[in-house]
Amino acid sequence: MASKRPFQSLFSTAACPLRPAQSSRQTLVRTSACPFSTSTVPSSTQEYEAEEPSKPRWQQTPPRMMAPFRVRPLPRGPVFKVNEDPRKLDDAYNRMLGQGGDKMLTEEVKWLAVTHKSFDHGRRGFNDRLAFLGKRIVSLQTSQALLSSPQPDQWPRDDQNRPLPDKFGRVPFMHSALSGLPGLTNDAEARVLDKTRLAGLAERYGFNHVTRWKPKRTDDLQSSGQDSVLTTSLYAVIGALALERGGEIANKVVQQRILAPLGFNFDDSASSTL
Repeated sequence: MASKRPFQSLFSTAACPLRPAQSSRQTLVRTSACPFSTSTVPSSTQEYEAEEPSKPRWQQTPPRMMAPFRVRPLPRGPVFKVNEDPRKLDDAYNRMLGQGGDKMLTEEVKWLAVTHKSFDHGRRGFNDRLAFLGKRIVSLQTSQALLSSPQPDQWPRDDQNRPLPDKFGRVPFMHSALSGLPGLTNDAEARVLDKTRLAGLAERYGFNHVTRWKPKRTDDLQSSGQDSVLTTSLYAVIGALALERGGEIANKVVQQRILAPLGFNFDDSASSTL
């Protein structure tokens, strides 16, 4: 029978190098726990938490989001200055929403609705989420307006207002409830809500002077995407009204202040003045 002594000696010699490793691991745990001990020195996070903001969020960059120095060089070209005057912003809201329109939203939301994500690297908040909601509301009201309005492309009819047959002798089914069906296509809605038309409407209300953004080229705002930025601000105002004033007010604003200037007619009884 083979002796067990060689195996015992093997295990004893193999276990020897492991013993100091275990003891060193315990010492590392003890030393690593030392820096986490309580200390009377205040940390930097406590200093930031103790600071009370002297200005609102829309007026200054949060201190904890500011870098100690600038990494990129300053862009070439003239400096693009954004609006900081609350009176000019209130004037734009009064033009769009009517008298007292500057009182329909809170001060923070009024600035947030006209702040693009390119401004100050988005550190003061931006209007993407408000614009997403506002675009859905404007799209719904546009579809309803197209559905109830006469369409330019209608099936040819004879003198007695009966549909004429096509070259194969077929006569389509015609009904008054289906007259606005061609207006539900994506092309019809895209023609109405073209960003060039909406940007011109935003300029009429004065949002081109109060929207806060950073163009790629300060000497050429059009190629930097000004139409898209102004359209986003217009949608964001509708989204902010829906959240703070309700969907009924937002729908009336879309009908009277956006779709009506674009050529749609609405019943006065269905939508009263703001």
